[in-house]
Amino acid sequence: MRAVSLIVGVPKEIAPGERRVAMVPRAFAALQKSGAELLVEPGAGLASGYPDAEYVDKGARLAAGRDELFAAADVLLFVRTPGTWQAVPAGGSPAGDGAKPTPPGTSGGAAAPDPDLARLRPGQVVIGFADPLSQAAASRELAARGVSAFAMEMMPRITRAQGMDALSSMATVAGYKAVLLAADALPRLFPMLMTAAGTITPARVLVIGAGVAGLFAAATARRLGAVVSAYDVRPAAREQVESVGAKFVSLPLETSGSEDRGGYAREMDADFYRRQRELMTGAVKEHDVVITTAAVPGKRAPVLVTAEMVAGMAPGSVIVDVAAERGGNCELTRPGETVIEHQVTILGPLNLAATVPYHASQLYARNVASFLGHLLRDVKPAAAPLPLDTADEITRETLISHGGEVVHERVRQLLGLSPAAAPAAPAAPAASTAPAVPA
Repeated sequence: MRAVSLIVGVPKEIAPGERRVAMVPRAFAALQKSGAELLVEPGAGLASGYPDAEYVDKGARLAAGRDELFAAADVLLFVRTPGTWQAVPAGGSPAGDGAKPTPPGTSGGAAAPDPDLARLRPGQVVIGFADPLSQAAASRELAARGVSAFAMEMMPRITRAQGMDALSSMATVAGYKAVLLAADALPRLFPMLMTAAGTITPARVLVIGAGVAGLFAAATARRLGAVVSAYDVRPAAREQVESVGAKFVSLPLETSGSEDRGGYAREMDADFYRRQRELMTGAVKEHDVVITTAAVPGKRAPVLVTAEMVAGMAPGSVIVDVAAERGGNCELTRPGETVIEHQVTILGPLNLAATVPYHASQLYARNVASFLGHLLRDVKPAAAPLPLDTADEITRETLISHGGEVVHERVRQLLGLSPAAAPAAPAAPAASTAPAVPA
């Protein structure tokens, strides 16, 4: 008989180029107090700067290997859940390691299956980035394995879920790193300098997309001394842009309906994007650096910077396309590559958060720990199976598969499935809890 009722497993990430780890030693402390045990695959945090000894010092136990970890864990924490990355056939390059990513809605051709899928067992809980709106087939595979899978990127943007918002955490890292890449590639300095040899004027930076990544990029560029402007399709972003010291670029466009009820950008029609590009031409031409961050969940990134706009930029200018993983906001972006067109350097970085793995892992681990704590809030002490309260918005919106079925309505629609039946209410629910579905 084991001493604890719930084992939480942390495997080493095996997706090419992924250096983050889903849980860092210190972030698990609150869950340990609830009676959960942390089981870690040897070397899981090494690429992120967290050696095995630090996990052991914080009370974690090291598994003998990956197979033992998967067999013993009730809950598995991932950065990227099984089946959401694809090994590429011989002769290709793995996505996330310099290759062009699979466009949303496509299968990506014949690819070797993720070996972790076969290790999963019915009844396990899997938490991580699952990309369900772009890779719905992977969600169906997780359902077929009988696991209850939660997608961290589906976290609703409501006040009580702020501490669980992993997308925002990773976007913060990506926005910061994008500016460093731009500063490194630009053949001029960012700040204004007054020297005995004369005055150097500051670089001019334009950030397109004022979500979390864009705002952090704007703030970082300002800290480096650049003159920063930012544009977003959402008029409400003006106040946020100005709060970080940037100038808001306003375009005469009808933008009602540009944001969904969850706080994410909504895809607009082709005529809107055409008009937007026309109006954006002048703004792009005036800047030395353009950082694009515009993305729509589950869709290809809108093309906002055309080849003609790039041709109008000054020689030596730089574009950093943070949306490269979704196809890119720049027409000339090649995901995973750096290209020079019209004497303008265009960077298409993939998985920027993984290039700062120590702090990216720290932020992500806190988000995951908060979310798991939410799932365990009514379980004292922590024990398996977890009761999944589907009446709770956070649980319902992040739960992708359960009981052998894809249960998330948006993902079911993508798969062409009929609406899921509503869970039956229990005969006598406790006064302090909502109707729940047992895991």
